[in-house]
Amino acid sequence: MDQVQDLQTNLPSGQPGQARPKRARPILQDIWAVLRGLAIGVNIVIAVLIITALIVAGRSYSGFQEDLVQSGPKTDKIVIVPLQGIIDGKQAEQVCRYIKAAGEDRAVKGLILRISSPGGTIAGSDQIYNQINRFRSEHGRPVVAFMQGLAASGGYYAAVACQRIVAEPTAITGSIGVVLGHFVFGDLLEKKLGIQPVILKSGQKKDWPSSFDLPTQEQLDYLQERLINPAYERFLDVVSRGRSDVLSTDQVRALADGGIYTAPQALDNGLIDQIGYLEDAIDLVKSMAGLEKARVVEFRQAFSLRSLLVEAMAGMSIRFDRTSLLELTTPEALYLWRAY
Repeated sequence: MDQVQDLQTNLPSGQPGQARPKRARPILQDIWAVLRGLAIGVNIVIAVLIITALIVAGRSYSGFQEDLVQSGPKTDKIVIVPLQGIIDGKQAEQVCRYIKAAGEDRAVKGLILRISSPGGTIAGSDQIYNQINRFRSEHGRPVVAFMQGLAASGGYYAAVACQRIVAEPTAITGSIGVVLGHFVFGDLLEKKLGIQPVILKSGQKKDWPSSFDLPTQEQLDYLQERLINPAYERFLDVVSRGRSDVLSTDQVRALADGGIYTAPQALDNGLIDQIGYLEDAIDLVKSMAGLEKARVVEFRQAFSLRSLLVEAMAGMSIRFDRTSLLELTTPEALYLWRAY
C-alpha cells in the first residue's frame, strides 16, 4: 500500500496513472557534443597534414646525413661510408650514392669504406667496386678499406678497389669464390600436396636447374661452366689487380679456395696491408692526403617518417606473391660467405 502511495505521489498532479514525461536534454550538452566532435575532426586533419609533410620532406631530402666522428676543419673532410650486412641491390645503391656525394663535395679529401659484411650478390658487389674505382680516377683522392668484424667474399671484393686495407685484429676476411644453391620442391609438391608441375620450354636448357627435379651431372657441369667459373675468374681478376703490388695472379689463385682468414693470416698472405682500428684507418687517410687535421664524418641513412613506416611495414608483412615465388625458385650465384 505504501508503494502505491509513493508511486502516486511521484505522478504529476491532475494526471493519475500517467508517467512523468522525460525532461529535454539541455541545449548546452548538444552544443558541447558538437564542439567536441569538431575538435576531434580538426586534430585528425592536422595530424594527417603533418604526416604528409614529413613524408614529402623525407622524399625530397638527400636521404642521408653526416654523423661527426672527429672534429676538425670543415674545409678538410674525411668521409666514412658504411657497408653493412648482406650486399644486395638496395645496399649497393645506397653505398654508391654515398660515394657519389663524397666525390661531389670539394671539402672531402679522402674516403674510408667501413666494411662489416659477409658479401652478397655478384652485381651489388661489383657495382660498389666500380663506384670506388670511379671515385679514385675522377677525383684522385685516397680511399682506404676498414674491415670491422667481417669483410668476406663480396665484402673483400669491394675492399680491393681501395688503395689500402686495414682490418681489426679480430676481423675475418677472404672467402674468395662463388656459391650457388637452390631448392628442389618436387617431392613436397607431388607426394605431400598432390601437385604435378607441367613445364613447356623452347630449349633443353631453358629451365636448368629446375626446382622440381634434382639436377643431373650434365646440368651441374653446365652451371659450373656458365655461371660459377666466369664469376670466379672475375673475382680472381679483381683481386689480382687490386693486390698487384703484393700478390701475383698465381698467389691469388692459391688463396682463392673459398676459405676464410683471420686478420693476422690475411696480413701474412698479403690480403690486407695493416691490422688496426678505425683511428688507424683515419690516420692513414690523413697521411695519404697530406693532412694534419681533418673533420671526420660518417654518412648514414637519415631518419624520416616515411622510411620508418616503410621499414615497419616490411617487418610486419610476409610476401608470398608471384615475384617472391620466382625469387625462391630461381638459383643465383653469389659472392657470399654462407656460414654467416
